[in-house]
Amino acid sequence: MQTATATPGTSRLAQAGKYLTFFLASEEYGVEILKVHEIIGMLPITRVPRTPSFVRGVINLRGKVIPIIDLRERFGMAHDGAEEQCIIVVQVHGIQLGVVVDKVSEVLSIADGDIEPTPSFGVDVSTEYLLGLAKGDGRVRLLLDIDRGLTASEADSVQSVSGSDGGASRE
Repeated sequence: MQTATATPGTSRLAQAGKYLTFFLASEEYGVEILKVHEIIGMLPITRVPRTPSFVRGVINLRGKVIPIIDLRERFGMAHDGAEEQCIIVVQVHGIQLGVVVDKVSEVLSIADGDIEPTPSFGVDVSTEYLLGLAKGDGRVRLLLDIDRGLTASEADSVQSVSGSDGGASRE
C-alpha cells in the first residue's frame, strides 16, 4: 500500500518499508534503505574549485573517487560543528555520491499508516524533495526523496567533479 504525497506535480509516492534515519541539527530525516550503499566515517575531503557551495569535494573510497554533498548546505541550514559527522554513500541519478550528515540514527521499518503526505507550505516553499512525513515515537521524521535532492543539472555537475562515469556500478 502506498501514500501519495501532497506535492503538486509529482507522481512519487511515499512507501512503507525500511528507512535509514539520520540527523541534521535536531531534525531527523529518513532515506530509503535501498538507496544506501554504505555508511562511512569522515574521510579527508579534497575541495574542487568552482563547484556549487553544497559540493564539499571528493574522497578516495577504496580507489574510487566519490563526490561529497553537504546536506546542511544544500538545505540552507547553519553549520554548528557537529562532532559525529559521517558520510552516507547513496545512488542518485545513477551517480554514487556521499552525503554528509551529523549522525546516523537507526534503520526503521515504517508502516504505511505511519506516513503522512507532505503538507503544502505555499507556492514559495519547495518540498518536492520530501516523500512524506513519518510519525512515530512522538516524533516526526522527514522522508527524503534523495533523487529529488539534486536536480538533473546539479547531478551532472556533481558527476563531472568525480571525473568518472559516476560509479554507477556496484562493487
